[in-house]
Amino acid sequence: PPAGSLPGPAGGPRAASPALAAVAVAPAPDGADGGEPRDLLALLAPHAGSHVTLSGPGTPVPLPAPAATELAAAVGAALDNVRVHAGEGAHAWILVEDEPDAVTVTVRDDGPGIPEGRLADAEREGRLGVALSIRGRLRDLGGSAEWISAPGQGTEVELKVPRRPGVARRGETGR
Repeated sequence: PPAGSLPGPAGGPRAASPALAAVAVAPAPDGADGGEPRDLLALLAPHAGSHVTLSGPGTPVPLPAPAATELAAAVGAALDNVRVHAGEGAHAWILVEDEPDAVTVTVRDDGPGIPEGRLADAEREGRLGVALSIRGRLRDLGGSAEWISAPGQGTEVELKVPRRPGVARRGETGR
């Protein structure tokens, strides 16, 4: 990967799949839509492949089902943007960080970057893909989405959702 990029997991990608293919997130099992924990890493694993590297803890990252599903869908939308705007040959890295009070997922690519002001222009022009498919999903969860990009240096999207009380981190008991 280019300098400053997110590292791949030890031993390489978790799964092989077509380059930056759109992946549907499976719905929560019956009875799990009320907030039963789902493993975010399991929802993100289908994205990993020859052009997408997934890195995260070696143990599950539990979140309430609605939060896990929406965060995984936001990651999918970010990867769709990589495919559309950076091209089929672009590489993306997904880094999952399981923190005490939040889960942060960073999606970084080695594409051409976003010109300054481009996201704001698109929103003003009524093209709301980023505003709705990413920012809106996370805002509804009390989370946030931030973009860091410079022409010629790729794009990094940081997606953060708060950990809800009662959903234990790996190795902890419920709160």
